[in-house]
Amino acid sequence: MAENIVVDYGWSSDQGPQSCGYIAPRILELLNQLNVKRVLDIGAGNGTLCAQINLQGYEVVGVEYDKAGVELARNAHPKIPFYNYGVQDNPAELLAHEPPFDAVVSTEVIEHLFSPHLLPIYANGALKKGGYLVITTPYHGYLKNLALVFFGKWDHHHTVLWHGGHIKFWSRATLTQLLTEHGFKVVGFSGVGRMPYLWKSMVMVAQKV
Repeated sequence: MAENIVVDYGWSSDQGPQSCGYIAPRILELLNQLNVKRVLDIGAGNGTLCAQINLQGYEVVGVEYDKAGVELARNAHPKIPFYNYGVQDNPAELLAHEPPFDAVVSTEVIEHLFSPHLLPIYANGALKKGGYLVITTPYHGYLKNLALVFFGKWDHHHTVLWHGGHIKFWSRATLTQLLTEHGFKVVGFSGVGRMPYLWKSMVMVAQKV
């Protein structure tokens, strides 16, 4: 196994992460706007977001590399398919079991990846032509970064002592560049949590081209 792949992100409960409270409503809003049916959640964790998507009538599938997360997700949500795959795997393995997807969502995942380009590559391979990728990651902008320093929250925000924590810090420009270089066109951008430009996370929508 490659040394730069974290296999344990600390999933020990079927309770959703705090971020799900302000991110999930925006994800559901966007899926409704995009008029999609089949949704893949990359980095599904313990399945909390998949369950919320499923409750809105979407066909949803989750992939998660942390085996503990997959086990929790399967036990808590037995009617939803969950697979023990990571972005370093071949999406063809998933498509051997599941039809291609109209949309892929990935929330608060890409900042944890040593090789973040693998996420849009995996999403591209799992999507239908013209399908959408909806991705969230902690927001970094000039005003927010100044505020973090001013209020002494810089170390807390970056969570450097968490094994498997945040190792990539994205801006709108760098995330746009990553997605563009791997087969997507960015078609939407917004923020969630707090007031504008002090957002907790940014939300980017990109279409497979």
